[in-house]
Amino acid sequence: MNKQFASVADLEEKKTTFVQLSEHCWGYTAEGDPNTGVIIGDDNVLIVDTLATPVMAARLIAEIRRLTDKPIKYVVLSHYHAVRVLGASAYRAEGLQEIIASQGTYELIVERGAEDMQSEYERFPRLFQDFGSIPGLTWPTLVFREAMTLWMSGLEVQVMHPGAGHTRGDTVVWVPSEKVLFSGDLVECDAACYTGDAQLEDWPTTLAALRQLGAEKLLPGRGPALSCPAEVARGLEYTADFVTTLFACARQAVAAGMNLKQAMAHTRRAMDPKFAQVFIYEHCLPFDVVRAIDEASGIRHPRIWTAARDREMWHGLQATD
Repeated sequence: MNKQFASVADLEEKKTTFVQLSEHCWGYTAEGDPNTGVIIGDDNVLIVDTLATPVMAARLIAEIRRLTDKPIKYVVLSHYHAVRVLGASAYRAEGLQEIIASQGTYELIVERGAEDMQSEYERFPRLFQDFGSIPGLTWPTLVFREAMTLWMSGLEVQVMHPGAGHTRGDTVVWVPSEKVLFSGDLVECDAACYTGDAQLEDWPTTLAALRQLGAEKLLPGRGPALSCPAEVARGLEYTADFVTTLFACARQAVAAGMNLKQAMAHTRRAMDPKFAQVFIYEHCLPFDVVRAIDEASGIRHPRIWTAARDREMWHGLQATD
């Protein structure tokens, strides 16, 4: 392992794609970087996740403006992580009226939003282009507990907290008439699942709830848009395999009394053959293993990641025994 985070050396600009999923739904993807969902209704537009900075969000806005001049009325936060939420201010000039989040997401912003902002930037600076353009934390203006429905003229849009997984506040956006699901990082495809703030024991149950929706198209948090039922099933199965394999390894490591370096080696033996080739695997795995060990040891509520804790963990994994 390198003495720096694996992502610090990741400087290659990713190609973005703006793909139509259905009559009203679009996906903005970037070769394994965070995805953003767009719903264009008859009168206004909804964004699912904002991108990491206002400068980056402006590029998506330019894509939307090639299609419509309707106001961007809603932003939905799939969870609290900085890379998903800190571009929100760019939409204010475009007609933004509501920033929507679950109660769990709001509570996590209060508890750890500032620490997460600094730690994520130091881990993966390429994802925060023009970091100085961020005016501060993004605060929801509309908070829900379990579910709410928006009507974009005649288009029904369901905003739901289906359960914990990637975080305890995860939110999805479901368009039932078009069978399109925007999952946030609850579902990934061909990209590592970041589980540093996860509820690993709960995650498979939440994925099972998503399966019950019967989505025919799905925009995952990272990776390509899934454009048919078979691809949707693959994304759900891939994510379930990642998180269950990780957590099983952690339970085995804790039962055997392994230290962190031993647990990392044990986890790699199971994970590398299946996942080593996917986007951001080397970046995520150390954080994933630390959180999995914590949860397997009985730490239900994830510890807060700070920039200092990040560095301590990273350097500790490389120390010689």
